[in-house]
Amino acid sequence: MTTDGRAACVVGVGETRYAKWGGIADTSEYQLAVEAVLAAIADAGMTPDDVDGLASFAEDRNEATFMAADLGLPELRYASLSWLPGGGGACAAVANAAMAVESGAAEAVVVYRSLCQGQFRRFGQGPGNMPARVGPPRVPHVRRATSLLEAHVAFTMPFGMFSPPIAYAMVLRRHMHRFGTTVEQMGHVAVTTRAHAARNPRAVMGDRAMTMDDYLASRMVSEPFRLFDCCLENDGACAVLITTTERAADSAKGPVSVLGAAQGALKGFGHGQYSNVGMPDDDYASAGARGVAARMWARSGVGPSDIDVAQIYDHFTGLVLLSLEDFGFCGRGEGGPFAASGALAWPHGALPTNTHGGSLSEAYIHGLNHVVEGVRQLRGESTCQVDGAETCLVTSAAGVPTSALVLGRR
Repeated sequence: MTTDGRAACVVGVGETRYAKWGGIADTSEYQLAVEAVLAAIADAGMTPDDVDGLASFAEDRNEATFMAADLGLPELRYASLSWLPGGGGACAAVANAAMAVESGAAEAVVVYRSLCQGQFRRFGQGPGNMPARVGPPRVPHVRRATSLLEAHVAFTMPFGMFSPPIAYAMVLRRHMHRFGTTVEQMGHVAVTTRAHAARNPRAVMGDRAMTMDDYLASRMVSEPFRLFDCCLENDGACAVLITTTERAADSAKGPVSVLGAAQGALKGFGHGQYSNVGMPDDDYASAGARGVAARMWARSGVGPSDIDVAQIYDHFTGLVLLSLEDFGFCGRGEGGPFAASGALAWPHGALPTNTHGGSLSEAYIHGLNHVVEGVRQLRGESTCQVDGAETCLVTSAAGVPTSALVLGRR
């Protein structure tokens, strides 16, 4: 990242209330997006007149052009939507916003994600028995991206791989076969993040304590994944405001620097393990993030040993273990023992992780709430505050084309 006055930083965060799938019926998904954006702007001590850019990801239905009009922005100078699928684009959207302000394409960009699954078709739900389309879509409003995904999953769905828990269960079974990873090691991720959520009043599962026995007793979803291995399904929205360090001097709470970021996919990865089962074994039994990790560390000027706290995308507990390996916190096959050692637990773990409860216990907002928590940690505002935290790793979804960033106080 640039080191002059245009270096990118986060100066505001905003969230709506979070609820279980279908729990928000009195407010539209679009209204939630507007609410989160306004909250981030207010948190920065700014007004909509100061904002000239909007960014999102994961096929967000809340289009920036309409958002700009309804927010009353003086001018929309920059708008982007990350191509990376699902939660893979959260950090990429922040990186895109950072590039916009550093290049001068915009002065202040709000990244937002609104997800009201109760009002729409559940995100990640398979296309059912619809025939795969490889040509132009038959219905004008159907995006070609959807038809291409349907073409890819046509080679896996006939064999029962019709949802993410099934697809990533196969990845974890392979990891277990190669390295001896256990369900109890995955359980440590679930139990630890639930304990963090218990301190967080925003967490949907904050009032529901969980022990290892509770975890092991939960119903099987797709072996080896039990119910508590799987992320929540939620309604809600959140946002972060990115601007330059020069403009951040007047912000209400001071800047959190974007030290480095990267996005992308490995060669031949396609949509990831969900649709591509022909990739090399070392890539298949991984988070698919080693390339992103290497580039992000190089750009940030820090490494795994420099990270004080982490917010690791947790759509499934097992993918957290694989992400720990890809980002260099432990060796290949060592993610399970690392988690079981207590390393992820606040306050005494070597790498306190998902201190807000994550997608497993706070809320599933495609990982943008992980960025929000990263900012809170570096401001000293987390409900599981890591003493003296100066650096935070945030990762986006594992097992699909993905992104990551390092936030810092400097």
